[in-house]
Amino acid sequence: MSKIKVMTVFGTRPEAIKMAPLVKEIEKRPEFESIVCVTAQHRQMLDQVLHLFEIKPDFDLDIMKENQNLWSLTSDVLLKMKDVFEAANPDVVLVHGDTTTSMAAALSAFYAKIPVGHVEAGLRTFDKYYPFPEEINRVFADAVCTYHFAPTDTSCENLKKSSIPEEHIYKTGNTVIDALLYTVENHKNDLPKLNLDSDLKTILLTSHRRENFGEPIRNICKAVLEIVEKNKDVQVVYPVHLNPNVQKPVYELLDGKERIHLIAPLEYAPFANLMKKSHIILSDSGGVQEEAPSLGKPVLVLRSTTERPEAVEYGTVKLVGTDKEKIVSEVQKLLDDPQEYKKMSEAINPYGDGQACRRIADILAKQLAK
Repeated sequence: MSKIKVMTVFGTRPEAIKMAPLVKEIEKRPEFESIVCVTAQHRQMLDQVLHLFEIKPDFDLDIMKENQNLWSLTSDVLLKMKDVFEAANPDVVLVHGDTTTSMAAALSAFYAKIPVGHVEAGLRTFDKYYPFPEEINRVFADAVCTYHFAPTDTSCENLKKSSIPEEHIYKTGNTVIDALLYTVENHKNDLPKLNLDSDLKTILLTSHRRENFGEPIRNICKAVLEIVEKNKDVQVVYPVHLNPNVQKPVYELLDGKERIHLIAPLEYAPFANLMKKSHIILSDSGGVQEEAPSLGKPVLVLRSTTERPEAVEYGTVKLVGTDKEKIVSEVQKLLDDPQEYKKMSEAINPYGDGQACRRIADILAKQLAK
């Protein structure tokens, strides 16, 4: 029998992290031929993950441009994927999550009448402008896909509400847990050299979302300053995103401040290990909301809503928004109240057991063999 040609398409670092273990799973299965296409929507940070997981793309669109916008990005992916599909002729195309790469690649595959599988399907805030443009990207991808690999019960229910046929929905867990557990086990000594004080509690901060540009990110920085001033046993590490809308306010407010370490964005392995060594995590990242609970770390989410409500429900994360007083109050509670900290750090992670990639590969083998 001829092999099933499975093409994975991704373009950003978060997509690459979550798709890499799936690529490795597909590569080792004799029934599959693995084809990897990267758009390089984010060039440098994508390449770091490809190196970590030893993945060599078969196609590299290399579309990243300075000051790229959503119009050019979408059209570039849509048009260039047509040529890739004609060259590779895949049996199925897999996209991930809510990026412009995922949305445009899924649409391009739909135009080519190639079945599409959506990994991490069904996430919703039900507000089309929050997060922007991610909410519409994932809704659009779900609309044109045949296979919906949903991480949780909630995401399955969201898909049913969106009129996706139940027989096309598969609960698999989230592939990010597969990636995280592999990384902290196989790259445990890969840590950034930050000269941190081992006697201090480390708060890890990440903030890069578009909706937090401007006053919200300034509020976050002011909250961090107050937390460090109030707590002499605390240090903050902030890998600062390269976007100028992040860099400018962060360096204006936090550069040179005592016990605040502003560093360049980290590759995935050192970041995963830094999460493991942290005491508390402040983040507006979706992936961190899923990953950190597997390491027993409380996450305070710097957003007013989340498409990952399971984490809130299970108590592994808490929404704190970008109000300075709210952030300071919730961090202080975790620092001062051991029971509150224990409750969050020991809560069960709803996003899976590290076997999502195996489940997805099994489903594809069964469905495409038909």
